[in-house]
Amino acid sequence: MGHGAGTKVDMPDWRIWKVEGTPLQTVQERLAQRGLRDPWLRNEAWRYSGAFARPPTVFNVVFRGFGFGLVACAVAVGVEYMLFPPKKNHH
Repeated sequence: MGHGAGTKVDMPDWRIWKVEGTPLQTVQERLAQRGLRDPWLRNEAWRYSGAFARPPTVFNVVFRGFGFGLVACAVAVGVEYMLFPPKKNHH
């Protein structure tokens, strides 16, 4: 119960997100032509700013986590050789 009650989460101010310059601007303009307004449109503007504005590349998708996996593999192989050293059988 509680799950972190009393801890304050720092949320960014809603006024920092701007619809202008994003694909949402065309939606806003089309709604304005019909005399409509979407008050929640600004809440989706974060998707088009910062790191989210850059489209993913094939390289990023394929090699995401590759460094961590390589380190984990090296640690696993090292532990295996320490705990179970290879037998030196001469035939």
